[in-house]
Amino acid sequence: MSISERRKLSIIDRKKPKVNLQKNYMINLQIGFIVTLILLITLFRVNLHPRGEFEIVEVEQEIIEMEEIIQTEQEITPPPPPRPPSPEPVPDDEIVEDLFFDLDTEIDLDAPLDMPPPPPPADDDEEEEPEVFTIVEDMPELIGGMQAVYEHLRYPEIARKAGIEGRVVVQFIITEEGNVIDPVVVRGIGGGCDEAAIEAVKQIKFTPGRQRGRPVKVRYSMPITFRLSQ
Repeated sequence: MSISERRKLSIIDRKKPKVNLQKNYMINLQIGFIVTLILLITLFRVNLHPRGEFEIVEVEQEIIEMEEIIQTEQEITPPPPPRPPSPEPVPDDEIVEDLFFDLDTEIDLDAPLDMPPPPPPADDDEEEEPEVFTIVEDMPELIGGMQAVYEHLRYPEIARKAGIEGRVVVQFIITEEGNVIDPVVVRGIGGGCDEAAIEAVKQIKFTPGRQRGRPVKVRYSMPITFRLSQ
C-alpha cells in the first residue's frame, strides 16, 4: 500500500462518527440488575431439600426385669406315730399279785434338822467414806498465809547449784480438822524441788472448809515458787 492510499484511509476514518459508548450504559446496567434479581428470587424459591421425608423413629429399649427366684424348701411330713398296742385280755382264773413297797416313812420329829448356816449379818456399823468437795460455800483458808509455807520450805542444794527455778503445783486434801493429807505434785520442775514442796505442805494447817455449816473435806491446789536470790 502506498503512502497516498494510507492517507486516504485515515481521512475516511476521521469522517466516520464516533460511537457513543455512554448512550446505552444505564440501560445495560438496569437490565443486569433485573436479571441478577430474577436469578436470586429463583434460587430462593427452588426447594433444595429432597422430596423424601426422613423420619427418626425412636426404638424403645426392652426392659428386662430380673425376678428373684425364691428357693422353696420341701417340707417333709413326719410319719404318723405308731399305734398303741392293743390290750391283751387277762383270763379270770389268773390272779395278779399286788406289788408292795416297804418305805420307811417314820420321821423323828425330835431329831435336829440339817439346815445350812445362816448368812453373816450385814455390817451396818461401817461408815461411808465422806465426799471430797472441790468447791464449797466456805473455802478453807491457809493459817499464816503463804509465808507459813515458805518458812517450812527448804531450797534443795542440787537445784541451787544447777540454777533450777520455777513453780511447783501441789494438790492435796484438807480434812475436816484442817490438816493436809495425800499431797501430790501435779506440775514439777525436778532437782529435788518437788519433794521439798511436798514436805513444806505437810507442815501447814488450814481452817476447814464448810458446806451447809458443817466441816467437809476439800481438794485444794497450791503453787509454790522456787526462786534464787540475786
